[in-house]
Amino acid sequence: MSKVAVVILNWNGSEMLRTFLPSVIGYSAISGVDVYVADNASTDNSVSVLTKEFSSVKQILLDQNYGFADGYNKALEQIEADYFVLLNSDVEVTEHWLEPMIAYLDTHPEVAACQPKILSWRQKDSFEYAGACGGFMDRYGYPFCRGRIMGIVEKDHGQYDDILPIFWATGAALFIRSSDYRNAGGLDGRFFAHMEEIDLCWRLRSRGRELVCIPQSVVYHVGGATLKKENPRKTFLNFRNNLLMLYKNLSESELLHVMTVRCILDYVAAFTFLLKGELPNMTAVFQARKEYNALRKDFRASRETNLEKTSLQVIPERIKKSILAQYYWGRKKYFSQLNMSYLNK
Repeated sequence: MSKVAVVILNWNGSEMLRTFLPSVIGYSAISGVDVYVADNASTDNSVSVLTKEFSSVKQILLDQNYGFADGYNKALEQIEADYFVLLNSDVEVTEHWLEPMIAYLDTHPEVAACQPKILSWRQKDSFEYAGACGGFMDRYGYPFCRGRIMGIVEKDHGQYDDILPIFWATGAALFIRSSDYRNAGGLDGRFFAHMEEIDLCWRLRSRGRELVCIPQSVVYHVGGATLKKENPRKTFLNFRNNLLMLYKNLSESELLHVMTVRCILDYVAAFTFLLKGELPNMTAVFQARKEYNALRKDFRASRETNLEKTSLQVIPERIKKSILAQYYWGRKKYFSQLNMSYLNK
């Protein structure tokens, strides 16, 4: 059994493998680390490229495209390691990227998972949208990051280089104990893609496990390589899965209020798409809410299990107020401007 398994999930991404896999192989060549590519039944030449050009990489060939969530679940079932690293195929890693995370988890048994500092591959002096320097969430399910609030992405000046407890670690580079991954039930395959890592982290955090960002480890993420930011399919998955995540994890005392407010905010988002002329995205919001209502009964058992296993009723990294209000009315565009103590009162 290896100590660390770096696992890249691939689907029709042969060119990304050629571009980014060399850095992963080169900078992960330390004792006890194995690199895997799990292929989600690609129809391009991905498997051939792996076999001919990256023979040192272990392959896991899945029989169909299971999506991000179940693709990882199926792959990780076949791997034995102390730590898993779920790494997107469009991530360029840097020298010594693994060592700080290994050292921290080795000495902090209370921490289930961590992430590195995520910078943009295209603008390497700036944070990357999906993860930045660690994820947080507001009362109504809106995720934000240290280094990114709403659409504002900050430049990296070392302002967030301290190790900090977080609510969620990005699935682009998620370093997690295999025991915690399995004990929490892994990623929810019903999500297919998007929000699944936040849902997993919420389960871990509510059960008393901790998550941190370790900025001494740095990677560069392209982002949006599978579905572009404005893609209606991505809009649909983000809205639907966010609602399902809230339903699965919210306490009984919060559920009605939060979901009522979210209904209003979702219709505001749909109207905003309409004003911008983005009719497919507007339709995606309505479709997401419709499917959430249809699927909710199928998630009742998961909700009951999560509530039964919850030991941490108040999670400090999930703020009690609205990040939308802070952003639009409070004009707080940067994480450093947020008063986290105030937001948790």
